[in-house]
Amino acid sequence: MTDPILQLRAVSKSFGAVQVLHDVDFTVRAGEVTALVGDNGAGKSTLVKCVAGIHPIDGGEILFNGEPVSITAPADAARLGLEVVYQDLALADNLDIVQNMFLGRERGRSWLLDEADMEQAARKTLASLSVRTVTSVRMPVAALSGGQRQTVAIAKAVLWDSKVVLLDEPTAALGVAQTRQVLDLVRRLAEQGLGVVLISHNMADVFEVSDRIACLYLGRMVAQVPTKEVSHGQVVELITAGRSGELGLQRPESVTA
Repeated sequence: MTDPILQLRAVSKSFGAVQVLHDVDFTVRAGEVTALVGDNGAGKSTLVKCVAGIHPIDGGEILFNGEPVSITAPADAARLGLEVVYQDLALADNLDIVQNMFLGRERGRSWLLDEADMEQAARKTLASLSVRTVTSVRMPVAALSGGQRQTVAIAKAVLWDSKVVLLDEPTAALGVAQTRQVLDLVRRLAEQGLGVVLISHNMADVFEVSDRIACLYLGRMVAQVPTKEVSHGQVVELITAGRSGELGLQRPESVTA
């Protein structure tokens, strides 16, 4: 077991009178894929946005490599090496792969971009991830398949010496072959020593690629366990009821007269 690279301790977040996260503990380890699961409205997206610096936390603390950190803006997360690949991918269809991977972080001077250096870095990153489905880094994103787009978005996230990558539903709306490509890429990220958080509703994907499963239920972290120690049915029960046997929320004690 590796040391945690990212930890949330008793993190809370409210929007007005609605408390979305309740004292959430969450741990991500380098070299592992942690699946973050939960029903719609469980708080998964809010948790990710707190880590990404989009929403400031109201209580608790975030630790990176064992040290408390303050993440109040996306730039803070980027400096630490925390990258998020959102479900909409945030790619520009009218730009090619290189331009997308360096969008907003272009190399060179303001009046002359270093196209050769950026192209070389893009090729190197894709090669390091064993990506073989992209034939040219100068292909416009509009011409890519869904799986190829997801690959480019993930490569863009790891280009910047990332330490933790959070993937929001990376296989949603993909076919069987494209899903296989993306899941293989997720495992390669972990094998390269990154901490990977996989948000998914697809239990088959979760059990195939994750090392641990963390389950949110109505804004509470009810379990974070090694994947091999739970069954598909147990995870579904945790998602829908917040407990499964000895796992999750404790049953309310009987009220005695």
